[in-house]
Amino acid sequence: MKIESLTLYKVPPRWLFLKIRTDEGLEGWGEPIVEGKADTVAAAISEMADYIVGQPANHIEDIWQAVYRGGFYRGGPILTSALSGIEQALWDLKGKSLGVPIYELLGGPVRDRMKVYSWVHGDTPQQLAESVLSRVNAGYQAIKMGVPGPNTWIDTPQKLDLIIESVALVREAVGNDIAIGVDFHGRIHKGMARSLVRELEPFKLMFIEEPFPPGHEDSLRDLRAITGIPIALGERLYTRWGFKEIISKGLADVIQPDLSHAGGILEVKKIAAMAEAYDIALAPHCPLGPIALAASLQVDFCTPNALIQEQSLEIHYHKESELLSYLANPEVFNFSDGYVLLPLDPGLGITIDEEKVRNASQIGHNWRSPIWRNVDGSIAEW
Repeated sequence: MKIESLTLYKVPPRWLFLKIRTDEGLEGWGEPIVEGKADTVAAAISEMADYIVGQPANHIEDIWQAVYRGGFYRGGPILTSALSGIEQALWDLKGKSLGVPIYELLGGPVRDRMKVYSWVHGDTPQQLAESVLSRVNAGYQAIKMGVPGPNTWIDTPQKLDLIIESVALVREAVGNDIAIGVDFHGRIHKGMARSLVRELEPFKLMFIEEPFPPGHEDSLRDLRAITGIPIALGERLYTRWGFKEIISKGLADVIQPDLSHAGGILEVKKIAAMAEAYDIALAPHCPLGPIALAASLQVDFCTPNALIQEQSLEIHYHKESELLSYLANPEVFNFSDGYVLLPLDPGLGITIDEEKVRNASQIGHNWRSPIWRNVDGSIAEW
């Protein structure tokens, strides 16, 4: 069974889907995307296709190594995301060809359901609390919220108070039975973070996510020394080499590799195994589409230290299309009491409605990350 063709579909709201077809007519799907850089990733895949077409589709590790190492320049969001989507599609093909879910090929299931969390959004603390209550009433047992921005190097007491008030109202609204994650999104600078985490301690958070952007490992070490709140990070790290220092030096309690950015299914499985050796949990990053979520769940279900799964159903910036829009079997992502059940279908466990994908690709998208500025006109972290 050899790879015959690679077809890309850029679809709303901000996704890129990849279909790999073999000479036997079998098709596998992947989601190679860097948010805001879909065309750049598509170009990288087209270049990689020169090697991939004609290769045995079941040689996943060998193709990964050849593409990753053979190009001399390696890593980074574009090249690794392109490779991630290719790798997902190859695993989908392998599972379908053997008639089993991917997790069966990676050791088998270690759980029969996986906890998921929902994103909440609100422009005021009151709106956030209302949004959280709606998710809890829908059955979710865990939520994640952001912090208001933009943020300067040292913000005003009023801005700190707004963040604390937001978290306080959310905790008051849901009580202590609901897990709450707070995503800093790399927006909070070192001087402000020290003050902030101390005031967040009483709210018993599930984790604080990405307090600093990548490259601030020294700041992470300082922050860990003054807080007992678990620290989660990893959405902007790529391959096991990108996670090596974070894991080996114990700079995080929860790692969050993205299945569409970090290198794909087997690479994240390897990263998770590294983390397990250091008693660190896995919570894959996934504010993306259905293929990325399906890939994430295949890893979750065969990984002992998988803690919780992010998913983008009803996320605030998916307005044109939803997570389930492109699936012929949307029931596979039915969440019950905050969990998703073990998928049983072969490969990724999802069936893509290719006609809808093809029609949507005629519309496409031109999604870009927002540019935020502080009141003085300087650039702020989004």
